[in-house]
Amino acid sequence: MKLLIFAALAMVVGIIIGYAVRKASYEKQIKEAHQNADGIIADAKKKAATAKKEAILEAKEDSHRYRESVEEELKQRRNEIQRQEDRLLQRETSLDRKDDALEKRENTVGAREQKLDQQTEQLHQSQKKATALVEQRQQELEKVAEMTHDDAKEQLLREMKDRLKTEREVMIRDSEQEAELTADRNAKKLIVEAIQRSAADVVSEATVSVVNLPNDDMKGRIIGREGRNIRTLETLTGIDLIIDDTPEAVVLSGFDPVRREIAKIALEKLIQDGRIHPARIEEAVEKARKEMDAQLRETGEQALFDLGIHSMHPDLIKTVGRMKYRTSYGQNVLNHSIEVAKLAGIMAAELGEDVTMAKRAGLLHDIGKAVDHEVDGSHVELGVELARKYKENKVVINTIASHHGDVAPTSIIAVLVQAADAISGARPGARSESLEQYIQRLKKLESIANNYDGVDHSYAIQAGRELRVIVKPKKISDLQATTLAHDIKQQIEQQLEYPGHIKVTVIREVRAVDYAK
Repeated sequence: MKLLIFAALAMVVGIIIGYAVRKASYEKQIKEAHQNADGIIADAKKKAATAKKEAILEAKEDSHRYRESVEEELKQRRNEIQRQEDRLLQRETSLDRKDDALEKRENTVGAREQKLDQQTEQLHQSQKKATALVEQRQQELEKVAEMTHDDAKEQLLREMKDRLKTEREVMIRDSEQEAELTADRNAKKLIVEAIQRSAADVVSEATVSVVNLPNDDMKGRIIGREGRNIRTLETLTGIDLIIDDTPEAVVLSGFDPVRREIAKIALEKLIQDGRIHPARIEEAVEKARKEMDAQLRETGEQALFDLGIHSMHPDLIKTVGRMKYRTSYGQNVLNHSIEVAKLAGIMAAELGEDVTMAKRAGLLHDIGKAVDHEVDGSHVELGVELARKYKENKVVINTIASHHGDVAPTSIIAVLVQAADAISGARPGARSESLEQYIQRLKKLESIANNYDGVDHSYAIQAGRELRVIVKPKKISDLQATTLAHDIKQQIEQQLEYPGHIKVTVIREVRAVDYAK
């Protein structure tokens, strides 16, 4: 128990002693802190005084520099203002000099205007005198010439008109000569080469077909009981059968070559088979139609193959084949189209154009003739419609539309096909023409020429391809002959339709005849 009390007392004493020691240490630290703070405050005051002095000195230096810069700027502005004032003074001086010069010039112009007014008045007076003098001289001239002013004017106009007419005739002649010199040689060479390289047949027009019979007894079988066989055949084909006294032959007559060919094929099959009755005739005609369709396609394909043309619509190929059974003025349209295609291709090759396109356009230029007897409209309109339907090239469509001059050609190929078409239709033996139409065309040619004043007589020669006009030499001069040929040519182009070209030759001849007695 005593130990516990002693330990407690010792602990209390230790705590008191520790507190006293710690308090003394704490007071010592406080004292040192106060001393350090006073030192720091003193140093701070010294540094602040030093910084204040430095700031004041720097501010004074800045103020001095700013003042110097401001004074320098003011000095420059004063100099600039002085220079501007000097320039203004110089301008004022220059303007004063210009004003003086303008005043002097105005005074000079005023004097000149007065002088011009005086001269104008003098000219006006002189003009009046000149007009009066001209009128007086004109009256004197009219009295001397016994001709009024209007008569003299009319005579002068007549002389000028005659002179201009003469100059026009000279220009026409010179232009024709120049055109012939520059174009005739190359054109003839090109056309001749094209014609020489294209072989063509002579036309032979036919509207009938002849079917040979093995014997005359076959005619009765073709006619049938009470004519039922021949009526059936004519009804199904639309072709007339002519059975006459011609030995071992039956004539098929019809304007449509395709139907006539179908009738011929069917009749030949019936004769070969020997069984001829209405039912058999219907069967034979149907087979003949199918066979004709195949032939048309083969014909069109062969034409395209011969010309080197590819990629054409099958229906259009068949239409090309139909041209084989179509004629124009007795000329086979397919042969004519192939001939035009070859000529156009040759000329296109010489000119550096697309040969295949030229052949294609030449082959299809008359494609409308293959269907013009079935559909209303001209072959040009139908051909354009077919070409557009089967999406042909624009060049081909324009060639079809322009090959008779209905529209203007838009390509060189269209012009070449026009020329090739004229060559093919105008060559000797290409087309046939009835005697009546031929005579009427020749008479019309001669009447056109005979209607002109100064024409003595005219002759249409070379099957109407040349018109020779004999003129009266006293009424038509050499220059007027050129104009006359040009006028006759234009009238022929306007009034007549003809294949190829017509040459107009005006002949003026003066003969002096005397007799020695």
